[in-house]
Amino acid sequence: MMNQRPHHPAPSISLVGAGPGDPELLTLRALRRIEAADVVLSDDLVDARVLALMKPGARLIPVGKRGGCVSTEQRFIHELMIREAGAGLKVVRLKGGDPFVFGRGGEEMDALRAAGITVEVVSGITAGIAAPASIGIPVTDRRHAPGVAFVTGHAREDGGAGVNPDWQALARSGLTLVIYMGLARVEQLVAALRAGGLAADTPAAAIAAAHTPQQRATICSLGTLAAQLHSERISSPAILVIGTVVNLAYVQSLDLDGAMSAQMRCA
Repeated sequence: MMNQRPHHPAPSISLVGAGPGDPELLTLRALRRIEAADVVLSDDLVDARVLALMKPGARLIPVGKRGGCVSTEQRFIHELMIREAGAGLKVVRLKGGDPFVFGRGGEEMDALRAAGITVEVVSGITAGIAAPASIGIPVTDRRHAPGVAFVTGHAREDGGAGVNPDWQALARSGLTLVIYMGLARVEQLVAALRAGGLAADTPAAAIAAAHTPQQRATICSLGTLAAQLHSERISSPAILVIGTVVNLAYVQSLDLDGAMSAQMRCA
């Protein structure tokens, strides 16, 4: 009788979107993957309440990447994922928001596939939609704009060609602008949009730490945005929204504890 070799499943990894913060905004599939994982490689922006859903004995590996902070090198993250999946473990790469929306999910998927690892992508609610919605701003509204542009305010570290948004073209597009990672360069972004013809009185909003107990928001105009962020000490992570759709925002909104939380509005 021939000896049969034990069957080992092909290594695989789930790239999971943790949503904007509140664990109640996780998809059911994301919840199942987190609860079943042996190892979770997590970004800094994943809420602690989401990490608390890991099973006892599961291993958490922080691999944060934050602008202006000490960050884990992307190549090292790839190596970690490949190593852990190769050991036959159930591995989740957990990202705030959605893995494929400014989450480097495409880069990680390519690296894993090149190593012969099967990749499952579990979408999550991206902050660019959830943060504005938390104060009543729909990112698309046919009464205000023909569409929305999701753009990054943070250029690639390697300075690759063709990666920076054309802010003047965006200013002329008539689209609602939803800007990720824009706080550090807000003065330059405002100047570029103004140079493109966007009026100083264009409504603008910033929502920080959306769907967490630390959420804060300010509503003002494009021309006063930088000063308002400074005076209100709005810090990252935050989403900027620029366009007349901001006029639909609530002056007040319910915070996560059900208490009324005033939104700051500047002149």
